[in-house]
Amino acid sequence: MASSSSSGLTFKLHPLVIVNISDHYTRVKSQANGCSDGGSASPPPRVYGCVIGVQRGRTVEIFNSFELLYDPVTHSLDRPFIEKKQELYKKVFPHFYILGWYSTGSDAEESDMHIHKALMDINESPVYVLLNPSINPAQKDLPVTIYESELHVIDGIPQLIFVCSSYTIETVEAERISVDHVAHLKPSDGGSAATQLAAHLTGIHSAIKMLNSRIRVLHHYLVAMQKGEIPCENSLLRQVSSLLRRLPAIESEKFQDDFLMEYNDTLLIAYLAMFTNCSRYDIWVFFCVIQTCLVFVPFKRFCFFCINKFGMTTS
Repeated sequence: MASSSSSGLTFKLHPLVIVNISDHYTRVKSQANGCSDGGSASPPPRVYGCVIGVQRGRTVEIFNSFELLYDPVTHSLDRPFIEKKQELYKKVFPHFYILGWYSTGSDAEESDMHIHKALMDINESPVYVLLNPSINPAQKDLPVTIYESELHVIDGIPQLIFVCSSYTIETVEAERISVDHVAHLKPSDGGSAATQLAAHLTGIHSAIKMLNSRIRVLHHYLVAMQKGEIPCENSLLRQVSSLLRRLPAIESEKFQDDFLMEYNDTLLIAYLAMFTNCSRYDIWVFFCVIQTCLVFVPFKRFCFFCINKFGMTTS
């Protein structure tokens, strides 16, 4: 495989696709483990499906996916099933069409090209989304790779090969809410609220740390470009300029008003909580005084009665 694609396409991947592939793999793996007799460990299963979305010019946006019926022995696809699923999606999302397919594994295999070629009559340039289900705690990036196919001449023979393509994660409001909800689910092992808070703060710390490292790299790159140590690239400078133009929007008058309003509301809630605690403390003190009087005054009267009646004295 070549190192990177030269098509110039921009890929945007939505989290729903990753969730669908992960769910598909988990179900197939659970079914395989349930049917096994407990003997030797079987290799991890591979799942297949189609990815759908839209393409606007040079931008390809992958919104959703569905499972694919594929026979790995004959390398054949269930075409009626694909056409039926595409027809159903067209009724709800008329602008979506099949962009390519997905699978699971650590790397693209030679047999994957059979499925890729089989989908070329639906999309002449299908994309291949590969999810690596293996858990690697040291990995920082998402275990997702997007491949394109390019025609290369190898040993005088033209051949289609997979080439890696870069992508970005694109989300809509519903996806952000869903992903945030899943991220804050209570663990099944009965983890405490402190554990969840620590995990949340660790995630925020990692995100800020990564942002800081990226900003440092960008700053060093611009300094080196200014000194003439590296050649000037106008395309990257335009991207940096576009990024910097977003920052003044945070200092707008509307943002300041909204920020002050939220800040004042927070202070008001804190003051009300403090007054409530003080009121509760005053009521508690008053209650203790009343209880003391109700208990101590009759006891004191009883002592005086005994002294006067029986001539008792206190030592």
